[in-house]
Amino acid sequence: MKKGKLLVFSAPSGSGKTTIVRHLLAQPELNLEFSISAATREPRQGEVHGEHYHFISLEEFKQHIKAGDFIEWEEVYRDNFYGTLKSEVERIWAKGKNVIFDIDVAGGLRIKKKFPEETLAVFVKPPSIDELKIRLKKRSTESDDKINMRIAKASVELATAPQFDTIIKNHDLDIALAEAYKLVKDFIEV
Repeated sequence: MKKGKLLVFSAPSGSGKTTIVRHLLAQPELNLEFSISAATREPRQGEVHGEHYHFISLEEFKQHIKAGDFIEWEEVYRDNFYGTLKSEVERIWAKGKNVIFDIDVAGGLRIKKKFPEETLAVFVKPPSIDELKIRLKKRSTESDDKINMRIAKASVELATAPQFDTIIKNHDLDIALAEAYKLVKDFIEV
């Protein structure tokens, strides 16, 4: 099977990576398909199994770990595991498409390490920690405790930015979208 390209977008929650990934997926000339991660957390309102995540039990996730079924996985928060199943990437490559990831920082770096030649790893940097907090509160999907946990984690994640191939500063969404498009287009044409 011919390997496509792997396009990793990582950032602290609220940085805009999901908005950027959705924009890129809407550009048919990029030939992208979204890698659906496995997760042990409960679906948020509006999330659909097999579309947003493969929602699986903690026990099932641990069985996949033992079987070596993941390209990468991590316990992002206590008993909240996320991971990329090998079968998901193989499914997309079998269609002749490039894989795009909206993934946490640690997972993104693991993919880059495992597939250094096929991967473009992009870090999406928010304007500030204060802006991140505002964006997370506007979502109205999580408690203040969860938001504070994400903000605390964001400082650690921001420190990893230099390990990525490139950084997009998301101060202005239109500029960030244009920059992401150019980066991806140039990378997949190589």
